[in-house]
Amino acid sequence: MRFHYILLTATLLLAGCDLLADPTEPAIKTPVAWVAPVPATAEIWPAADWWRRFGSTELDSLILAAKTDNLDIGMAAARVEQAEAQMRSTSSSLWPQLSLGADASRRGPLDESAAAKERSSSSSGNSNNNNNSGSSSSSSSSSMDTESYGLSLSASYEVDFWGRNRANRTAALESLRASEYDQQTVALTATTAVATTYLQILSLRDQIAIADNNLANARDVLRVVEAKARLGAVSPADLAQQTGVVAAQEAVLAPLIQQERESLNALAVLLGRNPEDLKIKGRSLAELSVPPITSGMPSALLERRPDIAQAEANLAAADANVVAARAAMLPSVDLSGALSLETAVLSTLFGPAGAAYSVAGSIMQPIFDGGKLAADADLTEAQRKELILSYRSVIITAFSEVENALGAVHALDEQYRLQQVQVEQADIAFRIVSARYKGGTDDLITLLDAQRTLFDAQDALSQIKLQQLQAIVTLYKALGGGWQQDQAAKAS
Repeated sequence: MRFHYILLTATLLLAGCDLLADPTEPAIKTPVAWVAPVPATAEIWPAADWWRRFGSTELDSLILAAKTDNLDIGMAAARVEQAEAQMRSTSSSLWPQLSLGADASRRGPLDESAAAKERSSSSSGNSNNNNNSGSSSSSSSSSMDTESYGLSLSASYEVDFWGRNRANRTAALESLRASEYDQQTVALTATTAVATTYLQILSLRDQIAIADNNLANARDVLRVVEAKARLGAVSPADLAQQTGVVAAQEAVLAPLIQQERESLNALAVLLGRNPEDLKIKGRSLAELSVPPITSGMPSALLERRPDIAQAEANLAAADANVVAARAAMLPSVDLSGALSLETAVLSTLFGPAGAAYSVAGSIMQPIFDGGKLAADADLTEAQRKELILSYRSVIITAFSEVENALGAVHALDEQYRLQQVQVEQADIAFRIVSARYKGGTDDLITLLDAQRTLFDAQDALSQIKLQQLQAIVTLYKALGGGWQQDQAAKAS
C-alpha cells in the first residue's frame, strides 16, 4: 500500500511541470511578387513531369532511368531506411520491456563406482540398525537423481512523466521526415542534372556541326585561293593565310569532341552506368521544344521545395531534442515486476511447484554528473539556434534562386532573338563577299573577316541556345520541379 502512495505522490508532483516547447516559427518575410519580369502566359507551377515539355522521348527515358538507378538517389533512400529504423528503435522506449527466462538443473552421482561407494558407506553406518527396510530405503534414495525446472517473467517500464521518451520519438520521427525530404531534394537535383547534361551534349554536337560547316567553307575558300595562286592572281601570303585558317578550324574540333566525350561520361555517372553502356541518339538542340515559363506566387514557394520542407523538419526535430534534454535533468520513475515458477522432479515423482512475484518502483534524481546534462541541454539549444538560421537561409536562398532564374530566362530570350538576327546577317554577308572574292572584286582579307564573323555568330547562337534551355531547367528546379509538400505527405 505504501508503494501506491509513493507513485500517486510522484504523479501529482510531476504532472505539475510542462516541458513541452512551442514549435519554433521563424519570422519570414515573403515577397508579394517576383521582381524579375514574368511572361503573361506563364503557367502557375511546373508539372510533376516537367522534363516532358522539352518534347524528347530520349530525355524522358534518361530521367526515368536516373530515378531508378542514380546512385545518389539510392544512397538517399538508404538513409531514409536508416532513419525509419532509428525511429522504430526510439519508439520502443514508450513500451514496457518484457523478458522471459527458463532454467533447468540436474543433481546426481557422478558414476556407478561413486554410487556404490555411497551405498557401502550408508550400509556400514546402519549396521547396528536391525531395520532392513530403513537401510534399503536410504540406499534407494541416495542413488536417485534430482531435477529442477524454473520459468521467470520480468517486466520493466520507465514512466514518461516528463515526456522525454515522447520527445525523443518526435525527434526521430521528424528526422525521418527530413530524410524523406532529403531524398526528394537529391532526386530533383539528379533529374535536373540529367537534363542539363543532356542539353550540354546536344549543344556540343551543334558546335561540332558548326565547326565542321565552317571548316568546309574554309576549305572551299582555300581551293579558290590555291587556284588563284597557280594563276599568279594572289600572293603566296594570301595562300599561307588561308591555309592557316583551315588549320585553325581543324584545331577547333578536337576540344569539342573531348568535351562531348566528357559530358557523355558525366551523364553515364548520373545514370549509374559505365560510359560504354550509354548511347545518345539526339543530335541537336533544334530537336527540342522550348518549354513554357512557370512562376507561381512567392508565398506558395515554401510548400513547393523539398529542401525547405527538410529544413523545417530538422527544426522540429531540434525542438523535440530540447525537450528531451530538459527532461533528462529531472527525476526518472521506473517500475519493475517479476514472476517466477519452479518445480522439482525426483526420479519419476514430481515435487510440488513453487511460485513467487515481486513488484518494485523507484525514483531517480541526478545530483552530480560534472555538468554533463546541463551541457547537453545547452548543446541542443545552440543546435536549434543554428537550425533557425539555416531554415531562414534556405528560404531566402530559394527566393533568390527563382529571381535569378526568371531574370536569366528573360534576358536570354531577348539575347537569343537578337543573336539570330546577327547570324542571318553574317551569313548573308559571307555569301556576298565569297561570291565577290571568287569574281575578283573583293580581297581575301574581307572574305576572312566575313568568314570569322559568321563562325563567331553561329557559335554564340549555339551557346545562347544552351544557356536558354538550361536556364529553364534551373527555373524548374528553383520552383521545386513540380514537387508539393501535401502530395509528398499523402504518398508517405
